[in-house]
Amino acid sequence: MKVIHHSSGGRFSDSPRAVYQALVDSGHPSSHIWLLDPRHRHGFPADVETVEYGSPRCVKELESADVVVSNTHIEVDWRKSPDTIYLQTWHGTPLKHIHFDSRWAPPGRVSYLTEDVRRWDYLLSPNAVSTERLRGAFGFTGEIIETGYPRNDVLLAPHRDQIRADVRRRLAIPAGATVVLYTPTWRDDHVDAQGRQDFSLHLDVDEFSRRLGDNVYLLIRTHFLVTAHLPAMERARVRDVSAYPDVSELYLAADAMVTDYSSTMFDFAVTGKPLLFYTYDLAHYRDSLRGFYFDLRRHAPGPVLETGPELLSALSDLDSVRTRHASAYQAFRDRYCHLDDGRATARVIERFFTAPTTRDCAVAAGQVLKG
Repeated sequence: MKVIHHSSGGRFSDSPRAVYQALVDSGHPSSHIWLLDPRHRHGFPADVETVEYGSPRCVKELESADVVVSNTHIEVDWRKSPDTIYLQTWHGTPLKHIHFDSRWAPPGRVSYLTEDVRRWDYLLSPNAVSTERLRGAFGFTGEIIETGYPRNDVLLAPHRDQIRADVRRRLAIPAGATVVLYTPTWRDDHVDAQGRQDFSLHLDVDEFSRRLGDNVYLLIRTHFLVTAHLPAMERARVRDVSAYPDVSELYLAADAMVTDYSSTMFDFAVTGKPLLFYTYDLAHYRDSLRGFYFDLRRHAPGPVLETGPELLSALSDLDSVRTRHASAYQAFRDRYCHLDDGRATARVIERFFTAPTTRDCAVAAGQVLKG
């Protein structure tokens, strides 16, 4: 059985990584090829077979695959074989409207991405709330399976404390320091001269360092769709971790997270650590650009803050953030993290990579059986 893995345009990350690792560790009778963005080669283990994303060989491998596992759209023109299973894990519980539900998108963008949606055979859902939102947003008529996201299993793994220590050591962060992870999402209408997703940092990192002191470190993680580079971070306690291979490890390294409308909020909530929302363009993003599936102000598991000074003030007293938002945080976890029990990967492996059962579809060793 040949399995092709794709994550975030060519990274070794996310749920496809968790599925891959489980198959390899269990000795599953399959071969594996990853689609690679050469800019992220550093994140791939040396023994992983790769093919450059978008290359002629990439198309060939996709068209001859038994199983394709991807966490987002594969933006390559390829013809899926009727015998190929395409498992779409997707990459986040939606707050912001996606695909057909979006209020605005560049001309032709949704139509192009819909060509990939029509190839999907199965779609994973991270929780019961998201299942019908995903179905409606993508117009997906196939089976959606509520498994939770395999990528989140590591957040509950027995060795998570060791991962935390290793990441902090790699980033030269003292063991006793407080680490704030900032994960802003992308803006559809913020593009460069070539039409690529651009980004502006709306956080004053110098003021962050001055206000919060010598024992607080800032990690900045931009969205994978953003091609722009952040300005050089020549500050002792600021790190640009946008190229770090897997964000889940950064969740473990952090003590609190600041985001805006990113789906990272749902994953980070698994950790139980404080969440803060820096929403400097809330009205525009909610009312004109994207739209939301729920009222962020009403249901956010942390403070919703529209100015830099408000954000820094809240970060300076995380104990108060925990106390004031404990009830909302628990309600958020109950609603969106109920499948995050550390066994999402096992559920996916059982469903798609074990011998056929009475289910309507299973993947047997070396052969795909459908119907």
